[in-house]
Amino acid sequence: MLTFLLRRLGQGLLVLIGVACTVFLLFNVLPGDPATLLAGQRTDVATKAAITADLGLDQPLPLRLLGYLNDVSPLGLHPRDSAGVARYGGLSVLPLGDKALVLKKPYLRRSFQSNKDVLRILLDYFPGTMWLALAAMLLASGLGVALGVLAALRPQSWLDRTLLSTSVLGISVPSFVAAIAIAATFGFYWSHWTGLSLTGQLYETDPFTGERHLVLRNLLLPAIALGVRPLAIITQLTRSSMLDVLSQDYIRTARAKGLSRRATVLRHALRNALNPVVTAVSGWLASLMAGAFFIEYIFNWKGLGTVTLRAVENLDFPLVMGATIFVAALFVLINIVVDLLYAALDPRVKVQ
Repeated sequence: MLTFLLRRLGQGLLVLIGVACTVFLLFNVLPGDPATLLAGQRTDVATKAAITADLGLDQPLPLRLLGYLNDVSPLGLHPRDSAGVARYGGLSVLPLGDKALVLKKPYLRRSFQSNKDVLRILLDYFPGTMWLALAAMLLASGLGVALGVLAALRPQSWLDRTLLSTSVLGISVPSFVAAIAIAATFGFYWSHWTGLSLTGQLYETDPFTGERHLVLRNLLLPAIALGVRPLAIITQLTRSSMLDVLSQDYIRTARAKGLSRRATVLRHALRNALNPVVTAVSGWLASLMAGAFFIEYIFNWKGLGTVTLRAVENLDFPLVMGATIFVAALFVLINIVVDLLYAALDPRVKVQ
C-alpha cells in the first residue's frame, strides 16, 4: 500500500510539473504586457520598469520558468529576509546563506486585476464548484442507478428501449448546450411555473438584515445541466452490469431456494453490480469539477469556472494558470482515492 501511494504521488507530481510548465510557457508567449495591466495605461516608465522587475519579466524565459516552479512547489528555495518571509511564509527547513529551503503552501502569484493572492481567490470560489459537482453527482448516481435497475429488470421492453434511447441522447449532447436549453426553458420561459431563475447563488444575503440564507433551489438547474451526461452513462452502466449479474448461477440458486425477486435483486444482484458504477461515479467527480466551468458561466454561479473564464477575458494570466494547476491537482488526488476505493470494493484488485 505504501509503495503504491508513493509511486502514484510521484507520478502525480510529474503530471503537475508538466501542467505547470505547459501553462507557463503557453501564457508567456501570448501578447500582452502584465506590467501595463497592473499599472494602467497612463503610468510612467519608472513604475512599469519596477513592476516588470518585481514580476521577473526582465529575466530570460528559462529563469522565469524555474522561478515559477520554485514558487508553486511546496518545497522551494526562497530569501530569508523579511520580504521573502512575508511573501512565502512557511517553515525554514535548511538555511543556505541568504536563502533557505522553505516548506510552504504553493505560491501561485498574485492576480493582475485585484492584486490578491491567487490561491486565496481559488479557495474562496472552490466551495461553489464543489457543491455543484457533488449535487450533480448525487442526482446522476441516484437516478441513474434506479433507472438502470428498472431497465435491466425489463429487458427489451418499451421502458428499456426508451431509457436506452434517452441515455444515448444525453451522452451525445454537450453539457453547455444542455445547460442553455435547461436555463432558457425552466429558468426563463417557464420560470413563473417552476419558481426558478437563470442566475442565483447557493447563499443569498438579505438586503435588509444582512443575514445569509441557504437557497437550494438555485442549485437545481445547474446541477441538472451538469448531471445530464453522467446520468446517461450511469444508467447504461448499471443496466449492463445488472444484466450480467442477473445471469449468474448464484442468482438462479437464490431464486430456486424461494427468495423473492425483490430480495434477490436488492441483497445479491444490486450489491455486486454496483462495483463498476461506484468506480465510475468516483472518477466522474473530478471530471465534473472541470466540466462545471461553462455551466457556472451560463448560470452565473460563483465557482472556479466563473472566476477562471473572467480571468481569461481580462488576460489575468496568474489566475488562469493557478486555476489550471489547482484543477490538475484535484484530478491527481481524486484518481488516487478512486484506485484505493476500487481495491477496497473488489478484493480481486490488488494495489502494489
